[in-house]
Amino acid sequence: MFDARKLFTVPAVDRALQAAIQQKIDQKTKPPGALGILETVALQVALVQQSLTPTLQKPHLLLFAGDHGIVAEGVSPFPQVVTQQMVRNFADGGAAINVFCRQHGIAIDVIDAGVNGDLSGLPVTHAKVAPGTRNFLHEPAMTVTECEQAIARGAALARATAESGCNVIGFGEMGIGNTSSATALFAALSGVPVADCVGRGTGLDDAGVMHKTRVLEKALARHGALTDPFDILCTFGGFEIAMMAGALLAACEQGMLVLVDGFIASSAAALAFALEPHARDYCLFSHLSNESGHRKMLDYLQVQPLVSLGLRLGEGSGVAVTYPLVESAVRFLNEMASFADAGVSGKSDA
Repeated sequence: MFDARKLFTVPAVDRALQAAIQQKIDQKTKPPGALGILETVALQVALVQQSLTPTLQKPHLLLFAGDHGIVAEGVSPFPQVVTQQMVRNFADGGAAINVFCRQHGIAIDVIDAGVNGDLSGLPVTHAKVAPGTRNFLHEPAMTVTECEQAIARGAALARATAESGCNVIGFGEMGIGNTSSATALFAALSGVPVADCVGRGTGLDDAGVMHKTRVLEKALARHGALTDPFDILCTFGGFEIAMMAGALLAACEQGMLVLVDGFIASSAAALAFALEPHARDYCLFSHLSNESGHRKMLDYLQVQPLVSLGLRLGEGSGVAVTYPLVESAVRFLNEMASFADAGVSGKSDA
C-alpha cells in the first residue's frame, strides 16, 4: 500500500503565534474584521511562515499537462490533440496564464507530465511518464508504478522550486478530458453522486453532459467501491493530476504557501489531503470555478475560495489573477499603521 508519509513529512502548522498575529491584525487602523477575507489570508500566511512579518518571495506557477484515455468515450467536445497544441501556446507565451503571470511577475514552468505527442523540441520541462493515461472506463488509468512516478516527479519539481528561493507556489493544468478524471476522482473519494458533480468541461451541451454522466457512472460502477486514495488516483487520475498532488505535498513539506486553482487542481488537493491531512494548513483556494462540481468539492474540503469570478479555464488562471489579493493581505499586515503608531483612538471599552 502506498504510504505518503514515507515520501513526505508535512507537519501541522504550529499555531503558537496565532494570538500574536491576530492581535497585530486587530490593532491595525480599522474596525475588527473590516478587511474581511484578507485578514484570514494574512493570518494563514503568517502562520505558514511562522512570522509576524511574512514575505512573498519569487512566486512561481507549475503548469502540468497530460492526456486522458477516457476521451475515447466522447466526453469532450475538443479532440485530444488540443492538449499538445495548447502546450505549444504556453511555450510561445500566448495563453491566458502567460498573460496573467507576466502581469503579476509570476514565473511559470510548463511540464509535460504525459502528453500524447512529441514535445521534445519545445522549451518545457520533460517529465512525461507515458503518452496519456489508459481509458478508465475499461481499466485503471495508471499502473501503481506510473502513479508513483508521477507523484515523485511532481514532488521533485516543487522541491527544486523551493530551492530557488520561492516560498509561494501555485499549480495549473492542461489536459483534454481532465474534468472527467477530476469528477470521477471526487465522486469516488467523497461519495457524491456523479450526476451532482459532473460539468460541461470545455463546453459540452446538455446532451454531451448527459453522455459524460453515463460514461462516468458506468466507470465508477465497473471499478467498485474504492476507499484508498492512492487506489482512487491510480484508477481515475491523470498524470498531470498525480504530479500536482505530489508537488503540493512537497511544497507543504518545504513550508511554502500553496495557491490552489479551480476544479482540476482542487481534485489534486483533495487527493493530497487524503494522503496527508496536514497539507491543508498550507493551502489557499484561489477561486470558485464555474464548473458545477467545484462548489461541492470546496464544501467537502471545508475551504473558502478567495473570489468567485465565473472562471472555468484552468491553466492556473485563478491562481494568477488572485495573487495580488494575497499580496495585499501581506502588505496590510506589514505596512498598515496600528492605532498606536497613527495616534488614532481604538475601539472604546465603554
